[in-house]
Amino acid sequence: MRHPKTLIAIALLATPLAGCASDGDWVELKGVRIAVEIADEHAERQRGLMFRDRLERGTGMVFVHEREQPLAYWMKNTRIPLDILYFDAQRRLVSVSNAPPCSAERCPPYPARGPAMYVLELNAGEAESLGLVPGDTLTLGPGVPERGAP
Repeated sequence: MRHPKTLIAIALLATPLAGCASDGDWVELKGVRIAVEIADEHAERQRGLMFRDRLERGTGMVFVHEREQPLAYWMKNTRIPLDILYFDAQRRLVSVSNAPPCSAERCPPYPARGPAMYVLELNAGEAESLGLVPGDTLTLGPGVPERGAP
C-alpha cells in the first residue's frame, strides 16, 4: 500500500490546472505578465477556448498565425465572455473586440480592424482594466513562436 502523502502527490500531478499555462509560457502587456496557452497550429487555433467553463484571471490564450492577414474570430461553443485582442506582425495592438459566449449554430464574427498575426484572448474586461489602446505592444515570452518582425 502506498503512503497517503504519495497518493496526494500523485493526485496533484495528475490533475490538470484550469487556466495554467504549460511550460510557463507568457506574454506581457503594459508591464503585466499574462500566463498563456499557445495555439500555433491550425487545429489548436480552431478549438481555441471552446467548451471551457472558466479562464483564470491573469491567464489567456495566444493564437499565432503564419502571416499577417485580415482575421475574424468567432465564439462558437465558447462559454465564457472574452476580450479578443488583435496584433499585427510588429506585435502592435490593432483592435479589441468584446465577445459574449455563444452556443448557437451561427455565432457572429469579430473581425480585426486591420491585418493581424497574433491574437490574444483574455477574460472580458481585462483589456479595459489594463488601459490598452491601439498601438500598444505585445511582448512575447521565450516559449511563444515569433513569426513577424519585432
